[in-house]
Amino acid sequence: MTKPKPGTLEVLAVRDVSPHMRRITLGGHHLSQYPADQSGGYIKLFLDNPGWDGPAVRTYTIRHQREDRGEIDVDFVLHGDHGIASRWAHNAAPGDLVTVGGPGPKKMVDMSADWYFLIGDMTALPALNVNLEALPDSARGYVVIEILHVDDVQQISAPPGLEFHWLVATDNTRGREKVVRCVREREWLEGRPFVWAASEFETMKALRRYFKKERQLPTSDVYISSYWKHGLREDEHKKVKKQDAESAEQ
Repeated sequence: MTKPKPGTLEVLAVRDVSPHMRRITLGGHHLSQYPADQSGGYIKLFLDNPGWDGPAVRTYTIRHQREDRGEIDVDFVLHGDHGIASRWAHNAAPGDLVTVGGPGPKKMVDMSADWYFLIGDMTALPALNVNLEALPDSARGYVVIEILHVDDVQQISAPPGLEFHWLVATDNTRGREKVVRCVREREWLEGRPFVWAASEFETMKALRRYFKKERQLPTSDVYISSYWKHGLREDEHKKVKKQDAESAEQ
């Protein structure tokens, strides 16, 4: 199926999942063009940005898709008015309209692995949740999640053999240190692992060094991506991310 052109969706509902995460339900006829099973895929939000030549484009994960009702849920990390998307989510109300492009492909874990290491910050929680819900009940391994406040811990549907570590950090450097330390301290299990990690850019680089350089995991057993970079807009981060990927391949 060809990806549909961007279209208009309506805000149907707004609720807070935790103090720093807001879930916005979007609906509209445009969603009839989306294929089924798009939870975990991404969309592009085209948001008004006064002073810019055109809208600001921001990428978000589809947390849930309900084809029968023509709805999707999108989770936003709230951090005041410092970001365009956060500001939009903070002020969103039922009846608001927004232009949305997508859907883009989801990044799922390898279900044939012997065990799993899933790592993310709050921006990765929607995609991480979708992956956890897809794992077989027999799955084992570790889940490391960086959050802004202890009250941001979410109830997650996951196999009982996964060991969860919720790390609270409001500072990017301290958060990176906590995540990497926690990952290093976990006992390496027997069998072939699959690593799924998504986080801030510098945290991603530290995790990539550990898993691919120190642990010598092949690329086929690792998905590591940066969803954002401290101090940069999404378009700026996209350029840095591309340059980093090209350098890593050399």
